[in-house]
Amino acid sequence: MKPRITLVTLAVEDLERAVRFYRDGLGWATEGIVGQEFEHGAVAFFDLESGLRLALWPRASLAHDSGLPAAPGSPTQFCLAHNVRSRGDVDAVMAQARSAGAKLAKPPQDTFYGGYAGYFQDPDGHLWEVAWNPQMLPAE
Repeated sequence: MKPRITLVTLAVEDLERAVRFYRDGLGWATEGIVGQEFEHGAVAFFDLESGLRLALWPRASLAHDSGLPAAPGSPTQFCLAHNVRSRGDVDAVMAQARSAGAKLAKPPQDTFYGGYAGYFQDPDGHLWEVAWNPQMLPAE
């Protein structure tokens, strides 16, 4: 298996609320909710960099499709990271997320590796790290 991830799906309780957070609050582009004509089909996609896509799908639909029972998750099961080019960008992204309705989990602060980072949770509790790491700056 090649180490290729093309889609990350976040299970959400309220699809419309989640779309508003990512589209309106964070400014991410989407065509909105598609697939509503199918039972368990409503989903929203967001194009990210490098061909990666983020999908928001109702938790009940993901449980149905996978055959696993729906269960609440833990915010510390996994974390998505958004790396930025400067310390100031960390503060700006964290402020944007907070004004969009995110819960601040950990305010930005200096890190043990010489960077600067903070954490927020989206309206469904998914954990995001916003980090400036001088050794791993993202491409322009």
